[in-house]
Amino acid sequence: MSTTSVKKSHIDQRLLDIIGYVFITVICLACLIPFLLIISGSLTSESSITSDGFRLWPKEFSWGAYAFALKHPEQFVSSYLLTIALTVTGTIVGLFISAMTAYVLQRQDFEWRSGFSFFFYFTTLFNGGLVPWYILMVNYLHMKNTFWALLVPPLLNVFYIIILRTFLRTIPDAITESAKIDGAGDFTIFLRLILPLAKPGLATIGLFTALNYWNDWFNSLLFVQNEKLYTLQYLLYKMLGNLEGIRKVMAITGMQVTELPGESLKMALAILVTGPIIFLYPFVQRYFVQGLTVGAVKG
Repeated sequence: MSTTSVKKSHIDQRLLDIIGYVFITVICLACLIPFLLIISGSLTSESSITSDGFRLWPKEFSWGAYAFALKHPEQFVSSYLLTIALTVTGTIVGLFISAMTAYVLQRQDFEWRSGFSFFFYFTTLFNGGLVPWYILMVNYLHMKNTFWALLVPPLLNVFYIIILRTFLRTIPDAITESAKIDGAGDFTIFLRLILPLAKPGLATIGLFTALNYWNDWFNSLLFVQNEKLYTLQYLLYKMLGNLEGIRKVMAITGMQVTELPGESLKMALAILVTGPIIFLYPFVQRYFVQGLTVGAVKG
């Protein structure tokens, strides 16, 4: 290869690298700037937001939104701890059940795997609706105003089972056959072989499951009246609803409402709820892409 060709190839590679870095930088800024606007908005006075809009740096600094959000810290801390406990418990139990289900459905020696797979898939197309589900949870399972009402509904997701089943199919059958020859039972194989080999898939589904539990407010709205069982998202939902009610009453009576946090409170609440969950992704990052692509493409 001539010197000219080598130089041209080197220049082309440098140009490609520059384009790639510019593209990645633009994507990073597109993700980072909105988050910076949220932080700035949460630290800006309501009157400043009303007159000047959102800025990357607060024009009129204020802790008013956080003071309003943390006006009753005991309730906030209680909801925070409940949501963390719910997320951790639901993710662990949900992962275990989903992995067991996926493992059984991908076993070639399971005679009824096609029938059960169709049964699971059918539920993604048709369901009984909200009213029968509510009757089942309240009248038959008696879960109203209990921790179970928050734990059980998001526990199993058919889409996650399908991803895990497809991922588990990439594990060679020779591994399980060798374990059977050595005298290992099905449950031992599942615990000591399948689960360790399925870490990328489990990390992916675990992240999705944790996000579902962390962001859930609808089940609290339906099944919970006890304030001690308010999840964090539902508590913030109630807080915003109460604030809007106060603002409407004050507007009707002609009272000044500009100092009440509105948009700034929404930004502050967004910052408060993203705290723990935003640090979860770095721990599963090395497994995330592999688990998602293998589970969705292979098989």
